[in-house]
Amino acid sequence: MLKIIGVRFKSVGKIYYFNPLFNKVSLGDKVIVETARGVECGEVALVDREIDETKFSSPIKPIIRIATEADLKIIEKNKQKEKEAFVVCEKKIAAHKLKMNLIDVECTFDNNKLLFYFTAENRVDFRELVKDLASVFRTRIELRQIGVRDEAKMLGGLGICGQPFCCSRFLGDFQPVSIKMAKEQGLSLNPTKISGTCGRLMCCLKYEQESYEDLLRHTPKAGAIVKTADGRGVVEEVNLLTGKLRVKLDKTDNVVTVQKDDVEVIKDAVIRLDRNEIKALKGLEGK
Repeated sequence: MLKIIGVRFKSVGKIYYFNPLFNKVSLGDKVIVETARGVECGEVALVDREIDETKFSSPIKPIIRIATEADLKIIEKNKQKEKEAFVVCEKKIAAHKLKMNLIDVECTFDNNKLLFYFTAENRVDFRELVKDLASVFRTRIELRQIGVRDEAKMLGGLGICGQPFCCSRFLGDFQPVSIKMAKEQGLSLNPTKISGTCGRLMCCLKYEQESYEDLLRHTPKAGAIVKTADGRGVVEEVNLLTGKLRVKLDKTDNVVTVQKDDVEVIKDAVIRLDRNEIKALKGLEGK
């Protein structure tokens, strides 16, 4: 078993694992580590964990050191450099007349690289822009195109619930969300009601999906043929949370409200999206 710590490089980002060696590390400490991008400074998010080292495909790297006062000054200096780089890059984008929106700039701890994050509707030829930026900052330049979900995560904001975006508050990774989830949860398939500020399906559709899937396994769906105390009929409406069904009876065409436990399922239905729904909601599932 190997003792490890978890380190984050963004306030809400993935956790990467490192070997603390003989350093006594506490939550919130800043540590200097070597990453694929170079030497970086991250914040300790997990401590005193033990793992089976054989379960990792690559060796766990040790931390270089706990951040010193000098290291913290470098971080502050880099933040200032990021602000300056943002302004310079926006001017260069305008000069080259490129159809792209600059979102954020990151400077690695060792000043070995500047990363520029941007969004664009189409592919952008930014080779000349990279040359210009490299001549100004005399360091490696990387431009990375991101999706609208990542843009929302970086910029933050308030969702329709009135709370800060989940992605910028606590979601380390984006979970797959589908239109089918919205339909299974009985939500209105109105794009404005099931999409977030980013224009994609709301991440919170995932939170209760397992509960809805469990309820659907034990509840007749709309369109199911059931037998009630008043006779056979077709389920017209379902309230999964209360277990109530509105059933249209075959003989009288009357609609009765019954509990799911009070009916016998003759033939269940399947929840499917029709072509019109797929067409209307096209693009909501993208990144």
